[in-house]
Amino acid sequence: MKAINEKGKEVSVPRIAASSYLNTAPLIWSFLQGSMRDEVEILTHEAPARCAELLARGLVDASLVPVIEYQRIPEIAVLRGACVGSRSRVRSVVLVTKEMELKDVKSIALDTSSRTSVALVRVIFREFISSEPEWKRAEPDLQAMLHDSDAALIIGDPAMTFPREELRVYDMASLWREHTGLGFVFAMWMARDESVERVKTVDFLRARDEGIEHVEEIVSAYQEKLNLSSEELRTYLLENICFELGEEMLAGLELFYKLAHKHGLIPSLKPMKWVEQ
Repeated sequence: MKAINEKGKEVSVPRIAASSYLNTAPLIWSFLQGSMRDEVEILTHEAPARCAELLARGLVDASLVPVIEYQRIPEIAVLRGACVGSRSRVRSVVLVTKEMELKDVKSIALDTSSRTSVALVRVIFREFISSEPEWKRAEPDLQAMLHDSDAALIIGDPAMTFPREELRVYDMASLWREHTGLGFVFAMWMARDESVERVKTVDFLRARDEGIEHVEEIVSAYQEKLNLSSEELRTYLLENICFELGEEMLAGLELFYKLAHKHGLIPSLKPMKWVEQ
């Protein structure tokens, strides 16, 4: 398959997409500024949900996709190895309340930028809190979300930068860890079945490793953008975020899929179709 751009022209390298949030930066730095910048054509968009749409519509060969979408998009495979996840506290996926206990929350505004985190918050409430709040889709504007709901799900860079005064903030990876003892995977590289051979020419693991080697450059680039200290950003990238799909992370992913299916968030539970890197 030849990749087709918006103008209907063929491109000679695989076309990929990824979110531009800080948590994806080490996975895509090599494609944007490093040694692999000529090996792909890369599109970036703030919302992970948009990256899933591009893959589903066949506008890219591969994309860094919210993991829940593997169970929803037909005829795709997962590139094994690299991921965006967290073993405990993630910091950039949070549920914010008006100083309320989770058991008392009756309505939740869900960030439209998200797919996996939306499913995760539903799983946590249904499976572990035994509660079914009213769910509302909303643009990621925390003040507006909390005006109409008891709680708000916020993801990505906005989740790290809002004022915390008079709010109670629940870290979603921490909640998952508390109830399951496992890490959580938020996104992975996925490819369309017909594009797998093209995409296999791209070494996503080498790209990840190169990005991590240049974490100081990434920190410098995002420091002014997010108005966070270099120490906060460095800790986030090297300690809060996990970029490797190890056994514990994989176990967390498999449990998430099972619970998502149990609670009607995905139509079926299809087995993993891996592309080895």
